[in-house]
Amino acid sequence: MYRLTNTLQEYAWGSQRAIFDAFGWQPSGRPAAELWLGAHESAPSVARCIAQVPPTWRDAVPASVRVGPDASGVALGDLIASDPHFMVGENVADVFGPRLPYLLKVLAAAGPLSLQVHPKPHQARAGFARENRAGVDRLAPERLYKDDQHKPELIVALTPFEGLSGFRRPQRAGELLEPVQGPTVQAMREVLAGPGLSDDRLRAAFELAAGLRDTDALEELTVATESLQRFVDAERGAGRRVSRGHVTALELAKAYPGDPGMLMSLLLNRFSLQPGEAVFLRAGQIHAYLHGLGVEIMANSDNVLRAGLTTKHVDVPELMACTDFTAEPPVRPSLRPVPGGLTDYRVGTPEFGLVYGDAAHGALITHTGPRIVVCLNGSVTISHALGELGTLTAGQSAFVPHGVGSVALSGGGSVAVSYVP
Repeated sequence: MYRLTNTLQEYAWGSQRAIFDAFGWQPSGRPAAELWLGAHESAPSVARCIAQVPPTWRDAVPASVRVGPDASGVALGDLIASDPHFMVGENVADVFGPRLPYLLKVLAAAGPLSLQVHPKPHQARAGFARENRAGVDRLAPERLYKDDQHKPELIVALTPFEGLSGFRRPQRAGELLEPVQGPTVQAMREVLAGPGLSDDRLRAAFELAAGLRDTDALEELTVATESLQRFVDAERGAGRRVSRGHVTALELAKAYPGDPGMLMSLLLNRFSLQPGEAVFLRAGQIHAYLHGLGVEIMANSDNVLRAGLTTKHVDVPELMACTDFTAEPPVRPSLRPVPGGLTDYRVGTPEFGLVYGDAAHGALITHTGPRIVVCLNGSVTISHALGELGTLTAGQSAFVPHGVGSVALSGGGSVAVSYVP
């Protein structure tokens, strides 16, 4: 078993407290958005024998988080490549090659992330090859495809968690747009109420909103926001209930003034999760996390096509080509109890599964293949047939190779375990 040291990503939407408070760490004073656990080349975890102690660390962040290039150990991807059959197992290596097919994260959103879509497998392969042929630098702001992988995702809430996922029915979207003024909004209402398939009407309305990105659009979005605010104020003044969709749109307009994501949100479902509840996001499904702390697992990719709520590059034609415009509610994973009180979250994607819960009553993880165990609070001891492997405290994580076999978890803490089905 290998102790992991992981990269803490400091994106602007991250929380200055949530991850630090959850793990009992000293706050750094900067927004901590995502803790990456895995082997993605952008920020690979470093693996070392669980008994070794890293040489130097920044005082503000404990030793379980890699904070610079001086940390000793070996990149997890290199460790796996050194002996793939032991590290990930023959079945995983045959399907995915000598690599870890998933990326695990602890995510803390203090404000909305960008509205985004992740490509399907064939789109990722084609887009990655196309940008490579064109010589687009992988760090260039206009680069869309950082790798050739698709990116389905599962988010499990650790605190109350809010987000947007997938499209509403056209009729309901049109109703929410009714009090909003502006020529583009009028055109959106018309296509939503018009003839044709639901997907086509949602596509047309979304494309109209996505086109609001120039100087003239700023004025129109201001009019749209002000008209919606007047409507909401009037409804509240009359003692009537205000739609959560309208409240969400105004919250997003405040966070990103002049951004078309405000209008896009009226086409989308908002979801709320309590701790332990989860949502699965297929490749092509538009979404945005709004607030909360959660454990997220995905295929090992960093491909993002942004739509709104962002100052970063937006490629509308590529976004439209990769978005699934099916009207459906947020997708909940199937849940299977694990003896001992944990829950196995099943989503049907071959790259990953996730077990989460409290290890107080002990649990046997029979999934083999490559596993990452992260302790979320308290402490968790990991054992196998030959004895104890080690103990993790809050925020610490370990890579358990396929060759170790089944492992048992015990202790007074909650834990997440990623695996390959």
